[in-house]
Amino acid sequence: MMDTRSVLVADDHPIFRQGLVKAIEETGEFDVVGEAADGKRALEILGQLHPDMAILDIAMPVMDGLGVIRAASAQSLQCDFIIMTMYKEEEYFREALDLGVRGYLLKESAPGDLVQCLRAVAAGKHFVSPAMSEYLILSSAADRGGSLKINPMENLSRTERRVLKLIAENKTSREIADELHISFRTVQNHRAHMCEKLSLEGFNRLLQFALEHKSLL
Repeated sequence: MMDTRSVLVADDHPIFRQGLVKAIEETGEFDVVGEAADGKRALEILGQLHPDMAILDIAMPVMDGLGVIRAASAQSLQCDFIIMTMYKEEEYFREALDLGVRGYLLKESAPGDLVQCLRAVAAGKHFVSPAMSEYLILSSAADRGGSLKINPMENLSRTERRVLKLIAENKTSREIADELHISFRTVQNHRAHMCEKLSLEGFNRLLQFALEHKSLL
């Protein structure tokens, strides 16, 4: 039997938080080792218990979820972070990815997406609530419809487009390498080249770009 992954759950609404804890524990795959009602307490638990994963509400008293992640990073605390939010605004999503967040859950769909998100993050993947992915795609399509911008993917090679499509499908670099029968290093090189061609900083921004342009891939 595989070892269970330890999880911290931080949300200032006790009933909502308890619902998440119950859903997590019912899987038998994850162990909730701590709960917090504010960001300061969440950071303390991260330092004391070193959970494998942390689910953080983006809007908490004392310190918000993104602030917790910044502070944890400054203290070199290793953890896979999942952010929950009521907001679909692209700025929050972009900032979360820039901070290395592995999962992004909209609270409106969190009960249904939570377990799938935990499993994806535990497997080394990113997870974004489908409702958020749809919002990014529609927002990107609206932007394209209101302007005469050149297709940003026109400079990508055929192979790079195939890699980008698989990134949008939440494939890891190793899974992409296996599917395309190329080496892991080659996939990483393709990622780096695409970031350069698209003027993106960091592989997490490449994930966002892939989601926004999924309908074109």
